[in-house]
Amino acid sequence: MTWFDVGVNLTNNRFQADLQQVMERARQAGVAQMLITGTDEADSEQALMLADQWNCLSTAGVHPHYAAGVSEAYLTRIRQLAGADRVRAIGECGLDFNRNFSPKEEQLRVFEAQLELATELRLPVFLHERDAFAEQIRLLRRYRPALTGGVAHCFTGDRAQMEAYLELDLHIGITGWLCDDRRGQSLREAVLHLPLDRLLLETDAPYLAPRHVRPRIERNEPCHLPVVGSELAALTGQEPVTIAQHSYDNACRLFKPGHQAHDQT
Repeated sequence: MTWFDVGVNLTNNRFQADLQQVMERARQAGVAQMLITGTDEADSEQALMLADQWNCLSTAGVHPHYAAGVSEAYLTRIRQLAGADRVRAIGECGLDFNRNFSPKEEQLRVFEAQLELATELRLPVFLHERDAFAEQIRLLRRYRPALTGGVAHCFTGDRAQMEAYLELDLHIGITGWLCDDRRGQSLREAVLHLPLDRLLLETDAPYLAPRHVRPRIERNEPCHLPVVGSELAALTGQEPVTIAQHSYDNACRLFKPGHQAHDQT
């Protein structure tokens, strides 16, 4: 089976010492493609460098935590990075009113600027949202007619929130949160109603390690993506190969990695 991890934080310093081994384990597990997440200017630049090095894709954008003080010059640099061939989405962008590391007004300003950038460059958006759903959906509804698409990254919400994204013809990113019987209960119920053509899979490594992995792991890796896919298959009554096929093909259509979707074997 062939898998596409649409959200992996390879720039995280927890991968510095053994990145080659991490990538080898991913390939051995059938993870054929990855989208490396950028969260600010420096991180987006590093994500692009890693994408070039490992024949992957990346994003360029500003996470809401880092929105404070972002200038026009800063956004111009993000735009320049987003013009690279391997950059296939704007983000990680969105709103996070949980911890408010940046003031809400700054988050809204920078998110809207990135929605405008995605519209201009015809790139999908890689969306972050925490405790800001109403404001996020309001902005997405305004910009959606001009956007090429997007994914609700690391979706952990309920069915109603999922359907609001689906009404905007956006994709839903499913992570190891699904494997948490307690915290993931709302998500586990929601995915029963998720159309296969809107499904994307991601590890969000090194975060959100699936609890089903034994022995228990402290650092998530892309090689654990099949665990998430298999859990989703078990919940929805699908075969794992069906989940792999649809999630891979959906990612190829959205992010256009430059090759045809793989046949699953």
